[in-house]
Amino acid sequence: MLNWILLAAFAAASAAAFVWRRAAVGRFAADPSKKNKRTRRLSTAAAVAALYLAVTRLLNILFGKREAEDLTGFSIWAGRRELFGLSVSETVLRLWAVMAVIIVLALLLRIFVLRRASDPPRGARNALEAAVGEMIKYAGSNVLGEGEMLGSYMFSVAALLVGCAALELFGVRTPSSDITFTFGLSIITFVLINVYGIKKKGIVGRIKSLARPTPVVLPIKIVTDLAIPVSLAARLFGNMLGGMIIMDLLYSALGSNAVGITSVVGLYFNVFHPLMQAFIFVTLSLTFIQEAVE
Repeated sequence: MLNWILLAAFAAASAAAFVWRRAAVGRFAADPSKKNKRTRRLSTAAAVAALYLAVTRLLNILFGKREAEDLTGFSIWAGRRELFGLSVSETVLRLWAVMAVIIVLALLLRIFVLRRASDPPRGARNALEAAVGEMIKYAGSNVLGEGEMLGSYMFSVAALLVGCAALELFGVRTPSSDITFTFGLSIITFVLINVYGIKKKGIVGRIKSLARPTPVVLPIKIVTDLAIPVSLAARLFGNMLGGMIIMDLLYSALGSNAVGITSVVGLYFNVFHPLMQAFIFVTLSLTFIQEAVE
């Protein structure tokens, strides 16, 4: 009964606010003063707020009250599942799912898009070639002469990170909020740093580069290099975990009123924020590789 009373009250308030806004818009059109402009903004805010509350009450009536998120059992470590008698991390299972989707999409692009050659390329092929070309160009601008090979790998890393973040749109914890996954990616970067450094200078040259400008700094340079994968892993892990916790706190605070607001905030934490973190990880990886080959 309370929900019905609140629904009627908010619906009436919403109708009154829209009438008020219509009158405010008319006054502002006739006299665009600062006072009328503030009144128009205030009436718009009131109408949106009243309509939002009315919609949340209606959804509560139709689907029942949504309980607030329980954060007491939250853990920074991913759970485990039994698979064919083996204990497998949920992060691994989610990564398999993301990689399977990426592989299927790649096959579909290969069959239905890339096989249809056109000059100049159009549609999806044009967008795909532009994205790959820009990544190769970006990698080449950071690590001279290695753009094509590093660009392919970095594009794959970016696609994997974005795919992992997309799981949050379905209410699934992203694998990049697991320190073991981010540390695995960082270890690969650490290996690439030394592989390209040795490829460019040789083993002796790589060691000598760590001893410049004086052998005294050699232990410090070694510790600095060993800290690179830890820094990369912690940065990516902390940012992705922080975004996930903020969304969970928002759901917990809003409870059954988590309609619309969480969707707008989620566009940042589940779309823009992962893209930004993927860009930062790729940029830092290329920067460290460039430092090794200089």
